[in-house]
Amino acid sequence: MTLTITAQTLSIASIEKLNELSGESVKLCMQCATCTGMCPMVQEMDYSPRQVMHMAQFGLVGKLADINTYWKCASCHACSVKCPRGIDIAKVMEALRQQVLRKSKNYIEPSRLSAEAIAEMPQIALVAGFRKFTS
Repeated sequence: MTLTITAQTLSIASIEKLNELSGESVKLCMQCATCTGMCPMVQEMDYSPRQVMHMAQFGLVGKLADINTYWKCASCHACSVKCPRGIDIAKVMEALRQQVLRKSKNYIEPSRLSAEAIAEMPQIALVAGFRKFTS
């Protein structure tokens, strides 16, 4: 019997890095889906917060790199407040964003925004968006 590992590489180091950045232990998640039930943004996400925690538990770095869930997270902490294990899932989502941004990859490119869009947006929204989505 041969075990084949695909491009969805399993990585213990990535689990440890995520735990270090977030200050949380993704292995504590018991997959109850309370976080998904509380999330106001779940309809906009590729994968639910529960599914992201599941992928994080197994170190599926390749799969986590290509999803929009942690970018769509509103950081409202509703998931964290109701988590029966006390995991701050919003911190895990932030850590996933930080891993991408630390590679100097922007989720949105400010130079591609039109002058009209910039003029219409509240300045505080621009600043908050740039802090969250750019490296």
